[in-house]
Amino acid sequence: MEKVKVTLGKLPRTIIADAGYGSEENYAYLENENLEALVKYSTYHKEKTKSWQKDISKVDNWQYDESEDTWTCTAGRTLLFRYESKGKTESGFEIRKRHYRSESCEGCLLRADCTKAQGDREISISLAYKRYKEQAREKLRSEEGYALSVRRMIEPESVFGQIKNNRGFRRFLLRGLQKVSLEVGWLSLAHNLLKKVAADRKIEKMVQE
Repeated sequence: MEKVKVTLGKLPRTIIADAGYGSEENYAYLENENLEALVKYSTYHKEKTKSWQKDISKVDNWQYDESEDTWTCTAGRTLLFRYESKGKTESGFEIRKRHYRSESCEGCLLRADCTKAQGDREISISLAYKRYKEQAREKLRSEEGYALSVRRMIEPESVFGQIKNNRGFRRFLLRGLQKVSLEVGWLSLAHNLLKKVAADRKIEKMVQE
């Protein structure tokens, strides 16, 4: 994104990307830049399946009480906050996770479907990432968000398909970011020139008819 900003002098108003980019770090960057984000996270599509929604082990199917900072599992047991841990990504971005543990899982009839651990159920959650995912989910399921997502699938994905399948380009011949960038540039130029030739021929044919 920083390279795009340097090249164009600004960033697009709306950023659309697939689930491979739906990390907490990327969401935080987009929020700090005041950019509209339509970026899926890794479990976005799985959450809509019946198997996911019926899986009582998934924290996404539990209830979180923000005022008490507690989680309630499907069986109605309360998980209390224990401590917060910090970690960093390769780029140095800090991720904070809050750790919770059930008051007691003893005698729970749903235990076997919830956890394989011997002790009480424990979970670790990044509340910031939880908030980012909720925002992304709301935007993606809106009418405008859905329309933009479909448009993204039609526009760039078809180009990738043509380059890989029709042009037979499936692996880079060069190594190194600079050389690969050059190779992509030549490939894009060839692709666009072929499109222009096809468009010119279509116009010429229409004129002749």
